[in-house]
Amino acid sequence: MTTIQSEKVLFTKSAEDVFNFLADANNHEQLMPSNITNWSSTADDCSFSIQNMGTLQLTFSERKSPNFIKITPVGKVPFTINLQWDIEATDTGCTAQLTVHADLNPFIKMVAVGPLTTLVNHQVQQLQKAV
Repeated sequence: MTTIQSEKVLFTKSAEDVFNFLADANNHEQLMPSNITNWSSTADDCSFSIQNMGTLQLTFSERKSPNFIKITPVGKVPFTINLQWDIEATDTGCTAQLTVHADLNPFIKMVAVGPLTTLVNHQVQQLQKAV
């Protein structure tokens, strides 16, 4: 299993505030890079197209307020993957960290780790702007 993890990012908002933003799939469009198109979402799932790659549908499979959110794909995907947000309260607000767990064979790993790392870092940076 390949693990790609962002830095822990500090927020002056409460863990509950950050959790509430991340727990709603509608808000995740704000976190996506510019190569994402055809966004569609409800509070519990989203689907979108990745330029030159195809369409992906995600569901928010687990929420434990105010600390944990797990997002998993729906339908057939080329490899097992999930995204996990961990939120931790601090004295002045909270921290948030995004982790991607992916079961990548060596060939796919060479191709996918770079874009997944870019996605993780982009989403955390966008979260800082959005919350």
